[in-house]
Amino acid sequence: MNRSFIRWAGGKGNLIPQLKQFVPDNYSFYIEPFVGGGSMFFSLQPKDAVLADINEELINLYIVLRNNVEELIEDLKRHKNTENYYYKCRNLDRTDEYFMTSNIRRASRTLYINKTCFNGLYRVNSDGKFNVPFGYRTNPKIVDEHTLRECSALLKNSSIQASSYDEVLETYTISESFIYLDPPYAPVNETSFTSYTKEDFGEEDHYKLRNYCDRINTSGAFFMQSNSYTPFILDLYSDYIINTIYAPRFINSVGSDRGKVAEVVITNYEAEPAQKDFWEL
Repeated sequence: MNRSFIRWAGGKGNLIPQLKQFVPDNYSFYIEPFVGGGSMFFSLQPKDAVLADINEELINLYIVLRNNVEELIEDLKRHKNTENYYYKCRNLDRTDEYFMTSNIRRASRTLYINKTCFNGLYRVNSDGKFNVPFGYRTNPKIVDEHTLRECSALLKNSSIQASSYDEVLETYTISESFIYLDPPYAPVNETSFTSYTKEDFGEEDHYKLRNYCDRINTSGAFFMQSNSYTPFILDLYSDYIINTIYAPRFINSVGSDRGKVAEVVITNYEAEPAQKDFWEL
């Protein structure tokens, strides 16, 4: 089992073979405070983990998947892959009644719209309302029972919480723990998508995150961060070890702008990749 149950823009599913080469050989505890689709967690399958994200709907889905997978599967079966139904379901969070529905129903809605929206993108407007259009997918696998049950089992011993990354790092950073950081990337250009919640992750946030990395470094914990290959990030983490990888880029309205794009893997420890081929263009 090395894949997530959810589609996630910016997810690391396609990069796992490369990224795993940078994971430390030994660590006592796993922490992922920008969990998103959780591809790294589901690949590594750590016994003890803290998973967090500021996205409350996403975290509700994780908790329901861990605790109520059979009920979630049954509720998912009622959804339809039609444009009219999609927008009706998408707009539920505009109503007061939505927040009075069960956590299972909310989790089912989140996963349904994720499977049927455009490119698995999670984007909200300034009011925090999901606003991604219908994806017109022919046969989306809305109910993937096998994957859902496998992921549920892997989550059983994990602490899952809706928290900002700094709250998590303040609480759980301990010596010899491994912290994987996958924040919203620093923009490569003015049109880069970096906002998954109504709160943007801007330049000041990247400075703040670097300061937390400095604290992690002095604590004796290991950190690994994925980010964009930009002069800003290269300069910001110049005191650490920076490796370059090349990731496939699928989310772009212009087909010619899709392809391989440089990213960085930043660590506070030596981790020499075994195979150089992965990084060749």
